[in-house]
Amino acid sequence: MVIGILKERFEDEQRVALSPFGVESLVNSGAQVVIESSAGEHARFSDEQYQKAGATIAYSMEEAIGRGDVVLKVMPPGREEWEMLDEGQMLMSFQLLGTGRKDFIDHMLSKNVTGVAFELLKGRDKSYPVLRLMSEISGQVAAQIAGRYLRSDLGGRGVLLGGLGGVAPAAVVILGAGASGLAAAQSILGLGGQVILLDNNLEQLRYADHYFGKRITTVMATPENLRRGCRIADVLIGAISIFDVESHNIITEEMVKTMKSGAVIIDISINQGGCIESSRPTTIKDPVFKKHDVIHYCVPNMPSVVARSSTYALTNVLLPYLKVLIPGFDPSQPTDPCVRCGVFAHQGKPTHDIMRDIYGMDTDEYDCC
Repeated sequence: MVIGILKERFEDEQRVALSPFGVESLVNSGAQVVIESSAGEHARFSDEQYQKAGATIAYSMEEAIGRGDVVLKVMPPGREEWEMLDEGQMLMSFQLLGTGRKDFIDHMLSKNVTGVAFELLKGRDKSYPVLRLMSEISGQVAAQIAGRYLRSDLGGRGVLLGGLGGVAPAAVVILGAGASGLAAAQSILGLGGQVILLDNNLEQLRYADHYFGKRITTVMATPENLRRGCRIADVLIGAISIFDVESHNIITEEMVKTMKSGAVIIDISINQGGCIESSRPTTIKDPVFKKHDVIHYCVPNMPSVVARSSTYALTNVLLPYLKVLIPGFDPSQPTDPCVRCGVFAHQGKPTHDIMRDIYGMDTDEYDCC
């Protein structure tokens, strides 16, 4: 089994799919690894480190793809990458299948390429470990961003996130009590901020209330509570998972207009379309804009701003899946952890319900292991 690791070409993407430690672990397990030159430079991993770990350096994208049985990257492939994929290969990356990439899907099916989406992989507990990990990182990054853009010199309210003796801390309203929302709450609390957590799932709120020992305020996400939360927030963090139309833009532009001058919005959900109507995707190089005198930070790939930590985290969660692929992939055989949960295309057939729901295709779905 040869695993080919690509350099990321997605705008501002600074992660790499595996650290040198991950490469060494795969080589010791019997795999060969080919990595495109300078793939790890933004995460501060050199070609020399990968060579010492046992990888072969490829000096072009074409070589890294052409030599790989499994082609590994972080973000969805661009056209120049996926057009090089050929029969019998496997592509593993985030795929963002809900964004309507029909030409990519057609190529994968016509070429009999196996496609595995990181966001569809499940763990033994039926959770989504890659998604959960990246969500936790986004939540922690959101706390750092909040403190930065509250500063007066950057157009914020001039409020210390954690306050100080005799001065109140910033009021941080978090929408969503999932992985990213809880990580954001924990980080904000550690910095001394006041946290108000909203969700429409009472069990999630009860868990958060118990987990944080009543050090945060938990509130049901009713329309009136959402309006009130906007009015009092120095920082508003959107951290909900968007599964349907009702989840999209639950914070309306009219609500944003009621926010304090110089308040900060961080829409973690922007990679799923956003949960705040005034949001639009931004980039790491140009991360913020002001609307209604409110600073908006809407970077879809937030974990990339901490590329080294994110790469280590991604390596930790991907290694078990990659190791069970070393003997080859047979969808009829269960693996631990389960790879076929994340397979959306195999041998020219769509194999996941997302292909039916998004693209209207007849599917030959694989059961999870």
